[in-house]
Amino acid sequence: MIDEDLLSILRCPVDHSALHAADQETVARLNEGIAAGSIVNVSGDKVERSLSGGLIREAGDLLYPIVDEIPLMLADEAIRLDQADA
Repeated sequence: MIDEDLLSILRCPVDHSALHAADQETVARLNEGIAAGSIVNVSGDKVERSLSGGLIREAGDLLYPIVDEIPLMLADEAIRLDQADA
Protein backbone atom coordinates (compact mmCIF):
# COMPACT_ATOMS: atom_id res chain seq x y z
CA MET A 1 0.00 0.00 0.00
CA ILE A 2 1.25 3.48 -0.83
CA ASP A 3 1.95 5.94 1.96
CA GLU A 4 -0.92 8.45 2.31
CA ASP A 5 1.49 11.39 2.66
CA LEU A 6 3.16 10.46 -0.63
CA LEU A 7 -0.20 9.91 -2.31
CA SER A 8 -1.34 13.38 -1.25
CA ILE A 9 1.50 15.06 -3.17
CA LEU A 10 1.66 12.86 -6.28
CA ARG A 11 -0.18 14.12 -9.36
CA CYS A 12 -0.87 12.78 -12.82
CA PRO A 13 2.06 13.87 -15.00
CA VAL A 14 -0.30 14.49 -17.95
CA ASP A 15 -3.13 16.60 -16.50
CA HIS A 16 -1.86 17.21 -12.94
CA SER A 17 -5.03 15.78 -11.40
CA ALA A 18 -5.11 13.99 -8.05
CA LEU A 19 -4.57 10.24 -7.87
CA HIS A 20 -6.16 7.50 -5.81
CA ALA A 21 -5.04 3.96 -5.11
CA ALA A 22 -6.45 1.24 -7.35
CA ASP A 23 -8.52 -1.44 -5.67
CA GLN A 24 -7.13 -4.97 -5.52
CA GLU A 25 -9.72 -6.27 -8.00
CA THR A 26 -8.52 -3.85 -10.69
CA VAL A 27 -4.88 -4.72 -10.01
CA ALA A 28 -5.71 -8.45 -10.15
CA ARG A 29 -7.52 -8.10 -13.51
CA LEU A 30 -4.59 -6.16 -14.96
CA ASN A 31 -2.12 -8.74 -13.64
CA GLU A 32 -4.14 -11.49 -15.35
CA GLY A 33 -3.88 -9.54 -18.60
CA ILE A 34 -0.16 -8.96 -18.08
CA ALA A 35 0.37 -12.70 -17.57
CA ALA A 36 -1.58 -13.35 -20.79
CA GLY A 37 0.51 -10.76 -22.66
CA SER A 38 -2.45 -8.57 -23.55
CA ILE A 39 -1.75 -5.36 -21.57
CA VAL A 40 0.15 -2.47 -23.15
CA ASN A 41 1.07 0.95 -21.80
CA VAL A 42 0.10 4.20 -23.55
CA SER A 43 3.31 4.15 -25.58
CA GLY A 44 2.27 0.76 -27.00
CA ASP A 45 4.85 -1.35 -25.17
CA LYS A 46 3.73 -4.66 -23.67
CA VAL A 47 3.65 -4.52 -19.85
CA GLU A 48 5.78 -7.43 -18.68
CA ARG A 49 6.13 -6.99 -14.91
CA SER A 50 3.20 -7.69 -12.61
CA LEU A 51 1.81 -4.84 -10.57
CA SER A 52 1.96 -4.56 -6.80
CA GLY A 53 -0.58 -1.73 -7.04
CA GLY A 54 -1.58 1.26 -9.11
CA LEU A 55 -2.58 4.91 -8.97
CA ILE A 56 -5.62 6.04 -10.93
CA ARG A 57 -6.04 9.63 -12.06
CA GLU A 58 -9.25 11.59 -11.37
CA ALA A 59 -10.72 10.93 -14.83
CA GLY A 60 -10.55 7.19 -14.06
CA ASP A 61 -9.06 6.29 -17.44
CA LEU A 62 -5.35 5.84 -16.67
CA LEU A 63 -3.48 3.85 -14.07
CA TYR A 64 0.13 4.54 -13.15
CA PRO A 65 1.66 1.20 -12.19
CA ILE A 66 3.30 0.44 -8.88
CA VAL A 67 5.98 -2.22 -9.39
CA ASP A 68 7.92 -3.62 -6.44
CA GLU A 69 6.23 -0.93 -4.29
CA ILE A 70 7.65 1.88 -6.51
CA PRO A 71 5.16 4.14 -8.36
CA LEU A 72 6.13 4.60 -12.02
CA MET A 73 5.00 8.17 -12.62
CA LEU A 74 6.02 8.52 -16.27
CA ALA A 75 3.29 9.40 -18.77
CA ASP A 76 4.43 6.66 -21.18
CA GLU A 77 4.19 3.99 -18.45
CA ALA A 78 0.47 4.63 -17.80
CA ILE A 79 -1.99 1.84 -18.57
CA ARG A 80 -5.42 2.54 -20.05
CA LEU A 81 -7.97 1.04 -17.68
CA ASP A 82 -10.33 -0.11 -20.43
CA GLN A 83 -7.89 -3.02 -20.86
CA ALA A 84 -8.81 -4.27 -17.38
CA ASP A 85 -12.35 -4.89 -18.61
CA ALA A 86 -11.39 -6.71 -21.81
